[in-house]
Amino acid sequence: MRILISNDDGIEAPGLALAAAAAAKLSDDVWVVAPDGKRTAAGTSLTIARPLTVRRLGGRRFSCSGTPADCVVAAMTWLFRDGAKPDLVIAGVNDGRNVGEDLAYSGTLGVVREATFWGLPAIGFSRVKEPDFRDGDADWLARLIRLLWQNRTGWSVEGHWLSVNLPARLPAPFAQPRIGRDKIARTATVVKDDGNLVELMVPRGREHSSRAGDENSMIAEGFATVNRLNWFGETPLDGAFVEGLGAVGR
Repeated sequence: MRILISNDDGIEAPGLALAAAAAAKLSDDVWVVAPDGKRTAAGTSLTIARPLTVRRLGGRRFSCSGTPADCVVAAMTWLFRDGAKPDLVIAGVNDGRNVGEDLAYSGTLGVVREATFWGLPAIGFSRVKEPDFRDGDADWLARLIRLLWQNRTGWSVEGHWLSVNLPARLPAPFAQPRIGRDKIARTATVVKDDGNLVELMVPRGREHSSRAGDENSMIAEGFATVNRLNWFGETPLDGAFVEGLGAVGR
């Protein structure tokens, strides 16, 4: 099984090392292509018509100057252009939970969303900050990845991916939460104001707002959470409303 791993915390992130260690227990064909620095909240953005720099760091390990989604594009358009594509894409393990509106902002989930554009099964892993790292974490994560892979027909359909949030301590029981609301970037600090030029700084962090049954409440109870997400859903408009739009041309 060929596994591609990326993240948004950068090539040297401990969570990336954990994901790679877990993947190595499942396959001897593991590739890592990750940003050369932190790209938090990069979402699914791509670098188009500007150069990307990919640096080989040894073996099957590469850093990329672009976004997390760029790492998948670089892998698919260059690294694997003449060879077998990955069987599975893993993102993370992110330094911090991805909940609520993070499902749109997250660079970690930007990796797995981009992977689905290439028809690849993909799982994004995130974990609370300052977790209780233990010696068996990589073994537990490897068992989880193996189980998800073996049961991929239950979740890996076109345009879908998994988002898994891990609590402070592993092993952990699983729950499927309701997607809550816990928006980052709610405030900004004025760093400099020269009249016509204002410099703002948006701080890290969130309120950790929570309602019963959402991701934050489940994580607080020690659960690992899993959601299947997709990128191509739509909500049909009322037919009469659409028909009424024809008036714009009258």
